[in-house]
Amino acid sequence: MADVADAVGLTAGLVAAMAPICQGPRVHAPGRVLLDVALMLADGGDCLSDLVTLSDQPGLFGPVASIPTAYRVIHAVDDARLAAIRSGRAAARARAWRLGAAPASITLDFDATLLTAHSLKEQAAATYKHGFGFYPLGCWLDETNEALAAVLRPGNAGSGTAADHVEVLDLALAQLPVDPVGVDPDAGVAMLARADSAGASHEFLDALRGRGIEFSVGLPVTEAVRLAILSVPKNRWVEAINGDGDIREGAGIAELTSYLDLSGWPAGTRAIVRREQPHPGAQFSLFDPDGWRHQVFLTDSGDDDLAYLEARHRGHARVEDRIRVAKDTGLENLPFHSFADNAAWVELVMIATDIISWTQTLTLGGEMAKAEPKRLRYCLLHVAGRISRTGRSVYLRLQRNWRWAEQLSAAFSQAAALAAIA
Repeated sequence: MADVADAVGLTAGLVAAMAPICQGPRVHAPGRVLLDVALMLADGGDCLSDLVTLSDQPGLFGPVASIPTAYRVIHAVDDARLAAIRSGRAAARARAWRLGAAPASITLDFDATLLTAHSLKEQAAATYKHGFGFYPLGCWLDETNEALAAVLRPGNAGSGTAADHVEVLDLALAQLPVDPVGVDPDAGVAMLARADSAGASHEFLDALRGRGIEFSVGLPVTEAVRLAILSVPKNRWVEAINGDGDIREGAGIAELTSYLDLSGWPAGTRAIVRREQPHPGAQFSLFDPDGWRHQVFLTDSGDDDLAYLEARHRGHARVEDRIRVAKDTGLENLPFHSFADNAAWVELVMIATDIISWTQTLTLGGEMAKAEPKRLRYCLLHVAGRISRTGRSVYLRLQRNWRWAEQLSAAFSQAAALAAIA
């Protein structure tokens, strides 16, 4: 992963971003310290003290900063340094995409998650689920699992705060090497933004429309929506499909646009409802006509295939996997008292997620190219090996009958090839 970070220019970008805090020569360049922390997070660490797993192995990782030094570097990340770090990330992403990590399409998934604070930390607050902690909002690129942007928020932040969604949207777009069609009508590319009902705000959808980004966001089932659902004739329901195009048993789709007043939403907004039989053991609500469960979403797509649009929107559920992976890559634990320090930690989690994604896309194939970080660590990153030096060359010797030895060897060769291109 360190080789990939070097090849795509992430290391150089972080070093340049943090260079202004240096008053003179440093044993450890601050930007390199941030990269080491990100690599530690990608490797499964969840607190700053886990950096010793790198610093205790100088023969493998080279000189790595001490825990106090790493803390001082993170503490030095103010708003200006954070903006510079994000610029370095964007440049590295552009390089990674040119090397082969670019997706065929762009789908932006927005979602927030609750993080529990087990001690009193700056701006930690009571959450809507009666917990205590933080409520960060992020955006992930569905096609590649890249973590484009995230902002740390207090635990009492609103789920549907439009200003936060627009802020994350702009941060995410700044990370992309391409612009949406609304920003660049000539060279821009088509993009889709998905969110749950927290994204159903006029300000957020207007921002997406202004940038030429198609949207697909959940809509709360209010009384007006319930009445609209009851007004749909039985012959208007069509069969739902799964992601692979097969019929989804026990589910139907219908359009509600003509039964709702959508005049306040962007022109061309449509409302689509899915009904589905509840899973065994599910609790019914007061509004469950004929035993169906209903979910509604808004979209401005002109496609007439309701089943396709609904299946595409249902793909937003994958963002829960992205969040789970992020929590397994350091997001679960915000280790500092300072809100600014924890915001820098969240950015490092985003960097770690990107490094994993680029490493898989650019150097791995088969199952390891799609494996979640936990399996990737078990099969590749944490394997035992022996380093030997002969004739001014360094060799990593792996167990020959280990199942993934050849794949790891090929990954090192591919990373070296990327470095040669750079």
